[in-house]
Amino acid sequence: MFIHQATLNHRHLHLISFVRKLQTSRASVNGGSSSSQGNSFLVPGATVATILMLGALHARRLYDDKKVEDAREKGLEFEFHPDVKATFLQLLPLRSISRYWGLLTSVEIPVWLRPYVYRAWARAFHSNLEEAAMPLDEYATLRDFFVRSLKEGSRPIDPDPRCLVSPVDGIILRFGELKAAGAMIEQVKGFSYSVSSLLGANSLLPMITEENTHAESSELENTPKDQSSKSWWRVSLASPKVWDPVASSPMKGLFYCVIYLKPGDYHRIHSPIDWNVLVRRHFSGRLFPVNERATRTIRNLYVENERVVLEGQWQEGFMGIAAIGATNIGSIELFIEPELRTNRPRKKFFHSEPPEERIYEPEGVGVMLKKGDEMAAFNMGSTVVLVFQAPVSRSPKNQGSSEFSFCTRKGDRIRVGEALGRWHDS
Repeated sequence: MFIHQATLNHRHLHLISFVRKLQTSRASVNGGSSSSQGNSFLVPGATVATILMLGALHARRLYDDKKVEDAREKGLEFEFHPDVKATFLQLLPLRSISRYWGLLTSVEIPVWLRPYVYRAWARAFHSNLEEAAMPLDEYATLRDFFVRSLKEGSRPIDPDPRCLVSPVDGIILRFGELKAAGAMIEQVKGFSYSVSSLLGANSLLPMITEENTHAESSELENTPKDQSSKSWWRVSLASPKVWDPVASSPMKGLFYCVIYLKPGDYHRIHSPIDWNVLVRRHFSGRLFPVNERATRTIRNLYVENERVVLEGQWQEGFMGIAAIGATNIGSIELFIEPELRTNRPRKKFFHSEPPEERIYEPEGVGVMLKKGDEMAAFNMGSTVVLVFQAPVSRSPKNQGSSEFSFCTRKGDRIRVGEALGRWHDS
C-alpha cells in the first residue's frame, strides 16, 4: 500500500516537472521567462488550440488516406481541383505553427510516461516499434522518437551494383522518364510542375536528350544568366566531368520518382546509390501539408514548400534529391551538414527569398556517399523527389539491353534499400 502510494507520488512529481518544462518552452518562444509564473500551472489557450488543431489535422489525414486507398483499389484517380481549404491554408502562419510544434516535441517526457506516449502514436499511425534501435523509455522527446534509428539489419540494402534503391520508407506517388521538352513532373492528374523550378535555377540538371537541347536552352534563357552560370563554372572548373555534353547524349535518360512518407513511417533518408554530393540548396518556402489531398488542391505544392535539394554525380550521370518540408515538419536535418537550420524566422513574410546554396568542399569532389548511407531526417513524414540520369537504349536493335526500368508501380509501399529500378550492362 505504502509502496504503491510512493510510486504514484513519484510519477506525480515527474508529471509536474514535465509540465513546468513545457511552460518554460512556451516562455522561451515568447521571449520571456517562466520564473515569475509561480508554482501553479495554467495550460495556455494557444497551446490547447494548437494541440486540438494538430489532432484534427491528423484525424483528417487518416480519413483522407483511407479515402484515397479505397479509390485506388477501385482504380479511380482524383484530379487536380483547388478548394476553399487550400485558399485558407495560405492565410495561416504555418511556419510559426511548425516551429511551435518543434518546441513541443523537444520537451523531455517523464521516463515512465514515454512508452505510453510512443505506443499511442504507433497505434494511431501504424508505426512498427519492434524495429526501434533502443527501448522506448530511452527516447527522451517526441523528436528523438520521430527520427529514431532502426535495429541493424532492419533495412537490408540491395547489393546489386546495377540497382538504384529507395532512399526512404513510403508510398510511390509518381515515377517515369522525362522525355518531353520542359521536363515537367505530374503533381497530380491535371497539374504538373517543372523540374528546374523544383531544383532551382542554378541546378546542375543536364540536358535530357539531343532532340530536346533546343527546348532546354530556351528554358535557360529565361533564368538570370549570372546566376545560372555561377554555380556551373564553380563546379565544372574544378571537375570538368560534372558538365559533359557527351554524358547528356541519348544514351542517358532522365528519370524521376516521388515518394510520400506518412507520419508513422521511418523518417530517415538514405543514399539511393554510390554518389558524390556536390551542391546543397536550401529553399525557405511555405509549409503546406503534403498529403494526397494537398497534392490535389494546392498548385506547385512541392515548389512552394520549404525544401533541401542535394545534387551531384554518380556513375551514370546526374543525381538530385529534394527533401520537401511540410506542416509540422519544418525541420529537415542533414547528417552530412549538421549545422544547417531550416524553418528559421523570416523578416519579410511576402518576400520570395533566393535559395541558400553551398558547394561542398573540395570542389568537384564534394561529399562521397555509399548506397544505404544515412543522409538526412524529417521530424515527421513528408515527401522525397528523386531526379536522376540512367542508361537507356534508343536503338530499336538494342532495345532493353541497357535500359533502366522501374521495379515498382504507382501506389506501392516501398522501404529503404529495396530496389526502385534496375538496368543491365549492354
